[in-house]
Order: sequence, then structure tokens, then C-alpha cells
Amino acid sequence: MDALRRNKNLDVTYFACENSFNVSEIKNKFDIILLPHNRTDGVPDELLGIEKLEIPVIARSGDPHEARHFNPRTLHKKWKIDYYFNFMPKDYFYKFYPKDFKYKEILWCLEPRIYENLKPFKDRIKDKILISGSVSKSSLKSKIANKILNPKTSAHYFYKLRAKCNELPYVHFSPMKNNRYENDNYPAYLSQFQSSIAAATYYPVIKYFEIPAAGCLTFMEVTEMNGCKFLGFEDEKTAIFINKKNYRQKFEAYLNDVDNPKWEKIANAGREHALKNLNNNIAVDLLVKLMYELLD
Repeated sequence: MDALRRNKNLDVTYFACENSFNVSEIKNKFDIILLPHNRTDGVPDELLGIEKLEIPVIARSGDPHEARHFNPRTLHKKWKIDYYFNFMPKDYFYKFYPKDFKYKEILWCLEPRIYENLKPFKDRIKDKILISGSVSKSSLKSKIANKILNPKTSAHYFYKLRAKCNELPYVHFSPMKNNRYENDNYPAYLSQFQSSIAAATYYPVIKYFEIPAAGCLTFMEVTEMNGCKFLGFEDEKTAIFINKKNYRQKFEAYLNDVDNPKWEKIANAGREHALKNLNNNIAVDLLVKLMYELLD
């Protein structure tokens, strides 16, 4: 929201809404309607008068797989959405959305200002590798229960390698409680560690942006399945790529030579790439370009 207002090509007005909003009130006053989400948890149930408005509508999509729980075409028509955007790869979006929907990959997430003044790499914990976020229990009972009760929705399904990493004695796990981390300042918490793990089975998650931005040596799951190569990181240059076959080997190469200056060099290069190429200012520039295309 801040980055939209910072862009010199935009004049942004935000409307706080309840369950309905009469969009006819904004007729002839705006060029674009930008929805924060394409579900009713982020948008009013009713946009009254939208069918009479000739204004392009752009919506940020949520996690594409969530479309299994609602009819995306119904809301697409209801809100007259012209275009969707998010940081997930197109291939993953179109696994769950109709092929005639228009979608643009925009790598938003990072506000560089909150990644300033973090602890220097040399002063961080170096003999533990941090893992944070949702991690399923490794017990057979938990795996069976998730397979029966939460098929294709559990942490075990979405973060398979993350769970395997968490079984290792040198991995420090920081869980979330009540949707919050033990340290409310997540960048500052990341900067307590020299290294951290970004692992997701099917698509990149926000940790792929946050962890390198905090200056951590990022052990990053990159596979053909999760399509994370398009984020632009390079193995052994801006991150350490891991998969289910080599993750132990990669971790141990670091831990057995933890004072090697190359790790800090890779971490710094990853931070530079993230803050330079994955920040919200660039994302808004791409969003503005899309707006101009829709207005032509």
C-alpha cells in the first residue's frame, strides 16, 4: 500500500469497506479498480453497480490452490476482473484457474526499509540453521491423519522438504503461535542467524524473498516442480540450492567449514539481488505498466 502511494505515476485512493460498496459513486473519478484479493475475505461481498462501470479491474490472487474451495469464475464475473497478479509462477496459477483468465507474474513482497540496520553477518549464530513457518509433525500418525483429514492442504503436503530438514539436530525450528513468530520483528529475528532455509514443494513462498533480504545465507529449495528458478537466484552465487537428494550434503558443507568467507559473500549477493529486484517499488512499476496496457 505504501509503495503504490510512492509511485509518481499513480494517484491512489483507498476505500475502507464493509460487506458492500457502491462503486457507482466513483464513476468518472478513477481509471482503475485494484482489488487486494479475489476472494471475499479481502473484498466486499458486493461491489454494487460494477456491472455498469467501464473501468478495468485488477485483482491480486491468493494462493492459487485455494481456488479449489470456491468457484473462481463466479467471482471473476461478479467483480468483472480483467487481470490477476501475484508472485506465483504462471504454470501454478493455471493449474487451478481457467486458462482464459489473464495473469501476470509480479514479484512483490519486500519493503527494503524494514531490512535496514540488521545484525552483521559475523555477529550471528553460525552453528545452527534456522527454519521457520509451518512444519508438519514427522510421526507416522500425523502423516496418516493429514493424508486422510487434510489431503493436499496440510503443511506436510506443501512443505515436504521443510519437514525433513526439521528432523536434523543442527536445524533450529521457530514455529508460529497464533499466527505470530516469537519475535514480532521477523527481519530482525532472521538476522540472528547466518543461515536459514526457504523450502516449499510446489511454488515459491514469501520466505524466498524475506530470508535473503535479511542477509542470511539462504538454503533454497529449487526444483522443476516448484518453479523457483524464475526468481533469479543463482546456485552458489546468491543462494545455495537444495532438493530432497542433496540437502544434507549442502548443510554439512556449510557447517563443516562455517568460517569460510564465501558464505558471507553468497549471503550478501543474495541480499543485494532480493532488495534490488524483488522489491515493492519494482512491483508497482510493473503494475502501472499493466494499468496503462488495460487503458490503451
